[in-house]
Amino acid sequence: MNPLGLSLLTFNIGNPSPERAQRQLAWLASRDEHVLVLTETKASAGCQLLAGAFTAAGYHITYPEPGPGEYGTMIISRVAAAPDGFGDQIGYLPSRAAAVILPAPGGPLRVIGLYVPSRDASAEKTERKRKWLAACDAALASATAVPAIVAGDLNILEPGHKPRYPFFAPFEYDFYQSLTGTHGLTDAFRHLHPHDAEYSWVGRTGDGYRYDHALCSRPLRDLITDCLYLHQPRQDKLSDHSALTIRFSLTPPQALPVSDPVAASEPATLF
Repeated sequence: MNPLGLSLLTFNIGNPSPERAQRQLAWLASRDEHVLVLTETKASAGCQLLAGAFTAAGYHITYPEPGPGEYGTMIISRVAAAPDGFGDQIGYLPSRAAAVILPAPGGPLRVIGLYVPSRDASAEKTERKRKWLAACDAALASATAVPAIVAGDLNILEPGHKPRYPFFAPFEYDFYQSLTGTHGLTDAFRHLHPHDAEYSWVGRTGDGYRYDHALCSRPLRDLITDCLYLHQPRQDKLSDHSALTIRFSLTPPQALPVSDPVAASEPATLF
């Protein structure tokens, strides 16, 4: 049984090997969230194992398969959902965005999953990230008709992030400020926990970064009932990221007739 309210989980799965994907599948199948937003997908055996298992179990899957060497986002829903072409609106590296429309009883909701490109100090990767963020910013500006939940690994930090790291550029902070300003989205975790220091990724030196986010349109802001980071999957080495879960006091769409995706992933046995 799902607790009352619509719930989502976002988790960077790190393009897993088939073995690690099987362990991720067991953990994800144990969760009760209605919608899963999985980032850092690839057209790989591990990601296809996850997509195939949830598809076979009756879930709705939106998985714009990335091109060779490229990354993307996958959305898995145990409630009614329809694919949405938000990634096509971005145009540049479109598989890094996936979106669905949820026909919720209180009105349709758009769920947008994002995996923002990372970068190093090179001019090429810096321009790649800058270009993608600009394209995403433009697509968000035109996606205003339906209230939205935006979740994923944004590879950016809030301007007030503690500690503050000197290598983040103004254009990266500007994107976060555009989300919460121009696009009228609320950072769900920060809304409920204005002063807490939480990190979804920790570097080799022990420095923490809150890269993974869930934001929502202002009409949904006062309906947020819970938002917290789940560190167990990172501690168990399912990924190098923690997951983030969020719940709203909204009636979810109609449940799909799903079965256990772990069982669906196991090869048939002849007796």
